[in-house]
Amino acid sequence: MSRPLDEVAFTILDIETTGLSPHFGDRVCEIALLRCQGGRELGRFHSLVNPGRAISPGAFAVNGIRDEELIGAPAFGDVAPAVLDMLGDSVIVAHNAPFDLGFLAGELEICRLPFIDNMVIDTLTLARRWYSFPSNSLQNVAYYLGIDTLGQHRALADVVTTKEVLDYFLADLVERGVSTLEDLTELQGGRIRLPRGEMIVLPPHLEEALRCESELELRYVSASGQETQRIVSPLRVAAYAGHLYLIAMCHLRNEQRTFRLDRIVEMRSEGDSAAIGASWREP
Repeated sequence: MSRPLDEVAFTILDIETTGLSPHFGDRVCEIALLRCQGGRELGRFHSLVNPGRAISPGAFAVNGIRDEELIGAPAFGDVAPAVLDMLGDSVIVAHNAPFDLGFLAGELEICRLPFIDNMVIDTLTLARRWYSFPSNSLQNVAYYLGIDTLGQHRALADVVTTKEVLDYFLADLVERGVSTLEDLTELQGGRIRLPRGEMIVLPPHLEEALRCESELELRYVSASGQETQRIVSPLRVAAYAGHLYLIAMCHLRNEQRTFRLDRIVEMRSEGDSAAIGASWREP
């Protein structure tokens, strides 16, 4: 049975993490949810989460969360009942949903909690398929739509921004004849399944550069702590000894180099409205 969009309960989700991949032991360090229906907010939940491990330099460059801030925070298992209650049978919304949902699935598995199978709407997929923004990061999409993004790359601020982006997309798509959840799901190319915790999701800046064979500007900190800024042409990503590595042609050195992804503290692609951290979420 088709569900009119104004009768659908959406729960916007954003997660901040210690690094790129639950497969390599990275964990959730902040989570926020905002439930709404017909554009009205019905409730919200937000908490820091003690991940039981250090935050990588790359993740810190994005979210600015320090290890010491998390010492007294609850473990994910302590906030899981509130998270699952907020999600309920709603439609989950996220910007680059595979990233957030991959970490959520990983945490549920660690807690031995039942796997969930909610419907999912990905605002990043909608932006890519139906709009022509110069860059599709959450912050840049909001910038082009005139939406305030104060507090960007923190979970609660990002769910509020994602809700405003969703509201814009829904109003626009309704004018184009989209009236039901089934219509919206079809527009994003079908149903998105909640990925398992072992799924590796590349930073979309990087994913897009690999797909389009385009360049990236990186700010990179070496193992010795030396920081350099480079322009690279990504070639591929490889996993080794618990880390992900970018193999790329480095235009600073004019030769192929290897960069550990969690040491990239800023990543920019063409079309970015402003310098932003190496967000593992948005292209």
